[in-house]
Amino acid sequence: MSTPFGVDLGNNNTVIACARNRGIDIIVNEVSNRSTPSLVGFGPRSRYLGESAKNQQTSNIKNTVENLKRIVGLPHNHPDFKIEEKFFTVPLVNHKADHGIAAKVKYLGQNKEFTATQLLAMYLDKIKDTALKETKGNITDICLSVPGWYTEKQRRAAADACRIAGLNPVRIVNEMTAAAVGYGVFKAADLPEDEYKKVAFVDVGHSSYQVSIAAIKRGELKILGAAFDKHFGGRNFDYAIAEHFANEFKTRYKIDVRENPKAYYRVLTAAEKLKKVLSANTQAPFNIESVMNDVDVSSSLTREELEELVEPLLAKLPVPIELALKEAGLKAEDLDSIEVIGGSSRIPAVKESISKVFGKPLSFTLNQDEAIAKGNAYICACHSPTVRVRPFKFEDYNQYTVSYFWDKEDNEDEDHLEVFPKGGLFPSTKVITLYRKGPSFTVEAKYTKPKELPKGTEHFIAKWTIGNVEPSANESSIAVKLKLRNDPSGFYIIESAHTVEEQLVKELIEPTPKAEGGEGADDEDEVAEPQYKEVKKLVKKADCTIEVVCAALPDAQLQKLIEEEAQMIMEDKLVADTEERKNQLEEYIYDLRGKLDDKYKDFASAQEVEKLSGLLNKAEDWLYGDGEDSTKAKYIAKYEELASIGNVIRGRFLAKEQEKKEQYRQKQEAAQAQAMAEKMAEQRKSAKTNGKDADGDTKMN
Repeated sequence: MSTPFGVDLGNNNTVIACARNRGIDIIVNEVSNRSTPSLVGFGPRSRYLGESAKNQQTSNIKNTVENLKRIVGLPHNHPDFKIEEKFFTVPLVNHKADHGIAAKVKYLGQNKEFTATQLLAMYLDKIKDTALKETKGNITDICLSVPGWYTEKQRRAAADACRIAGLNPVRIVNEMTAAAVGYGVFKAADLPEDEYKKVAFVDVGHSSYQVSIAAIKRGELKILGAAFDKHFGGRNFDYAIAEHFANEFKTRYKIDVRENPKAYYRVLTAAEKLKKVLSANTQAPFNIESVMNDVDVSSSLTREELEELVEPLLAKLPVPIELALKEAGLKAEDLDSIEVIGGSSRIPAVKESISKVFGKPLSFTLNQDEAIAKGNAYICACHSPTVRVRPFKFEDYNQYTVSYFWDKEDNEDEDHLEVFPKGGLFPSTKVITLYRKGPSFTVEAKYTKPKELPKGTEHFIAKWTIGNVEPSANESSIAVKLKLRNDPSGFYIIESAHTVEEQLVKELIEPTPKAEGGEGADDEDEVAEPQYKEVKKLVKKADCTIEVVCAALPDAQLQKLIEEEAQMIMEDKLVADTEERKNQLEEYIYDLRGKLDDKYKDFASAQEVEKLSGLLNKAEDWLYGDGEDSTKAKYIAKYEELASIGNVIRGRFLAKEQEKKEQYRQKQEAAQAQAMAEKMAEQRKSAKTNGKDADGDTKMN
């Protein structure tokens, strides 16, 4: 049984939630943090994922990849790439196979290229392992949230990354929808049963800013409108602060931290900390030791100065709010609540600006960091056959208009149909009928309103070849029914296709009811013979074959990447096991040497001590010399060589300790027996004395 598993993939940190213990729990990682850095690093011997990548980031900055969700599924020639490239410290290249984005890193001593999908899969594998260790359960099904502005190609890439990591993506859900679902489920007691409560959900994250307007009542949710700014978030504030201090240090200390990636990263990290301090204080210091060329820098910043720096950013806040309200057909005064989430919403200037746009106070009833993950875990639980959840129906908002196209045939006026318009709700299904000559034909899905799309988005979504189209005898064409679907994950698909033909069928004629009190009204036992008539109807003839070409990875390529990831996991495990064996050997050397002079000194002969001390010194010299980077097998062999003598001495020590315990136990038992005997004797003496008193033999007046 798979534990329902929800992942809020953040650009900076990722939060994991699981449905268990009659509720939703946040999963902590190996260092007990409730969120895990969204980082993938590469080293000479293994990969660094999550916390380990964060620990290595400063020293391994040219081989550490961040901002994973910003490049997954993105073509290398996309306009967003030029904006995103400056946020990366690794070289990003054009992947020849699919013209997507790949990171060029040094791994195992060789130059390697990994696609954005591979990088995300590596990170999700780490997240899966974290959940597996914490829950001790089976982790296969995942609900992964993505930004609402993700296109079909980006959603497919996210789903492929899940599969490479050995996960089954039961649903790819919009981040704001997941938060709204969490609100609808966990705040159900505050929701009306009949009328919809209109709630705005605002998420100011690390790299993007999203707004959704929802209509919610108990057990039901609809997203009425949604808008976003892909390039507004906490990292923009960090860079504004970092640039301010970079300019100051250039003038004051005559150093340009922009020339040194490690120095600039340290300034950026300090800028992020300062931003958080200024969220609670009006002034904060800014100090970095030996930032560059052995120069120590120090400065400070006030909250007012920060707000002046980010004024151009704050001016962008109203646009998505106004657009989302417009698409929902509502005004700010129509809203019942404004729920705000996202780490960057803690910035006072951001909160004030959002409240000013809505003209209402903000609500923070949801956990700003964990609301999306909890919504994801609930949605995943809804797909589990073994977990019972409270029923909750929800429909998402279609961000872009999609039409389906086909080749025109005789007497056809149209060659396409707008099937899923912007603003429609999904999941959604539409059935269309086409007359075709056969034996096959093609259908394409495309985005058809460029103004709605982010600049540079490819219009093509998918192409289907429909086969087994055979007209009946003496017929030039046959009707084909296609079931088009915008599925729960937001994918545009043709779910099924079959041919239909006109046939004569018998249809039952409903008897005309007799007039009240008319002739035969009392003949209850009289049953009329059923009457039938022949009518022409379209009847299913045969299922059609469907072959699809879409943004999802072909099966052969997907399998290859799954095998490559499995190989890298084995290599990482071998390195980890080798390091563990090395540490075990080092610990044993120091532990045994200390005990030879202490606990074991009375249990080893002079010859044994001399021999073992020589072996310990030799093993220590080897460990810090030729054995610094040895194999797992050699560490085990060295350990067993020392243990073969050390365990003999240890055995003598343990035997003596056991003997002492036995002697102590025997003394305790003897003491207890003596005490019991004395107690019984005292009781007999007391009983005898009490008996004489009762007879009055020794009682004195």
